[in-house]
Parts: sequence; C-alpha cells; structure tokens
Amino acid sequence: MLYSMTGFGRAVVETPDKKITVEVKSLNSKQMDLTVRLPQQLRDAESEIRNLASRLLQRGKVDVVAISESTVAEATACLNLPALKAYKAQIVEMASELQIPLPADWYSVLFRFPDSMHSDIAPDAPDEDLKAVVEASSQAINALIAHRRSEGLRLEEFFTKRIHNIQDLLAKIPAFEEERITRIRSRIEENLAQLNKAEYDHGRFEQEMIFYIEKLDISEEKQRLAQHLSYFLETMAEADGGQGKKLGFISQEMGREINTLGSKSNQADMQRLVVMMKDELEQIKEQVLNVM
Repeated sequence: MLYSMTGFGRAVVETPDKKITVEVKSLNSKQMDLTVRLPQQLRDAESEIRNLASRLLQRGKVDVVAISESTVAEATACLNLPALKAYKAQIVEMASELQIPLPADWYSVLFRFPDSMHSDIAPDAPDEDLKAVVEASSQAINALIAHRRSEGLRLEEFFTKRIHNIQDLLAKIPAFEEERITRIRSRIEENLAQLNKAEYDHGRFEQEMIFYIEKLDISEEKQRLAQHLSYFLETMAEADGGQGKKLGFISQEMGREINTLGSKSNQADMQRLVVMMKDELEQIKEQVLNVM
C-alpha cells in the first residue's frame, strides 16, 4: 500500500485548566525535514515529540505546531487587597511627609505596583501539560497518517491506470515489428541496386544484414520493460509503506527501456507508441515524488 508524503492532522487535548491544540502538516521532501514549534512552557516535550514524529512519519517536510490556551483565565485574576492597602498607606504617609498632593487617580497609581493582582488558582502541574501536548501530538500525527493513506489510495489508482496503459501500448508493438524488418531490408537492397549493379558477395551481404537486424532487435527491451511494469505493481502492493524511492528507481529503469525502444524502432507507428509510453511514464514520475 502507498502513503503520500502530503497530509494534515489536528488534535485537541484538554486538562482541567488548559486546552492544547496540535496541528501537523507534511509536504514532499527527499529526507525527514522536521520543525517543531511549542509554547515556551512546553519546550521540555520537544524531544519526545520529535522522536515520535520521526519514527512514525519517516519522510517529508513536517511542521508540528502546538498552541496552549488557558480555560480558566477569567477566574484566575483577582485584586490583592492587602497589598493595595499597604501601598496606599505608604503613599499617604509619603505625601504627608513630603508635603505633596495625593494622586488624583488612585487606580492608575496602585495598579502599577507589583503584586497588585494575584491568582487564587494553584500553578499548573508541568507534567500534566507535557503529557497532554505529547498525547495531542500523537493523535495529530495519526490523523496525518490517515490522511496520507487516503491520498495514497488515489495514487495507487493513478499509477495502476498509467502502468496498464503502458502495458497495452507495449502489447501493440509486435504488430509492427515484422513490417519494420521487411522495410529495412527492402530499403538496403534498393540502395544497393542503385550502385550501377555493383558486384558484392551475397553471402557476406546476408551476414551483415542479419547482424544489422539483430542490432535493431527489441525483444530484450520489451521483456525488461514488461518485467519493470510488473515489478512496479508488486512494489505498490507491499504492506510496509515507504516505497517512494524504490518506485522512483523502477520508473527510471522503465524510462531507459522505453528510450531504447524509440531509438531502435525505425518505424513511424512504433515511434508513436513509444511517445505515448513516454507521456504515461512522465506522469508516473511526477507523482512518484509524492510517495513516501
């Protein structure tokens, strides 16, 4: 089965006072190119998230982004009245001793002091938040893998159709082979006939003709191309995934055989079939770059 390198996954995990959202997206890349962006207070989980993403995603340009939101922000802030009373008393005492006026706006003055507000909620447990961001990352990565598999199914359909098209074109080539050899032999004999009836060794001529026609024989190329096409389909069906590089190598070998068929064809209909094969193969090569 195939997995695309392109995908997206998102997950949300909530703690008693936090909502942690993780989004993971991946694009094509020859190697694993991983970026992890976490809030400062969650940086201790980065190593574990990196290991998890690298192990499960294998290849691609991967971005992991986590956002932490407080779900009790409104309840945490309250006035620190004892501190405010102490600050005001000191200001009144200072104004009296220095004989300066009291502030016209007490609120703006008092709220500038540290500890003018405090939280009645106990600090977050770091371990709880770290576990939550790792869990959200795991869920988002699995969602991305499911997306990759969905895209992989479409790639399988695409490749299967293209491979079958090349197989069908290859099956049409033998119909033109005998005619091709006959035309080559006739053309050479006609050229010899125009040499003012020059004398030549007919036995040697037959030997050279056989040698020349053997050089134009495409039996091996057809056989190897058929094998590569079958191997491509077999490789797609492998269960482990990660066949992208192998499929790329197979498509290169297919290209070599198709190019050789074109160079040896010497026949218009065969050349048209070869051009159509090349078109199908180019589409395969473009999409192989998306395979993990």
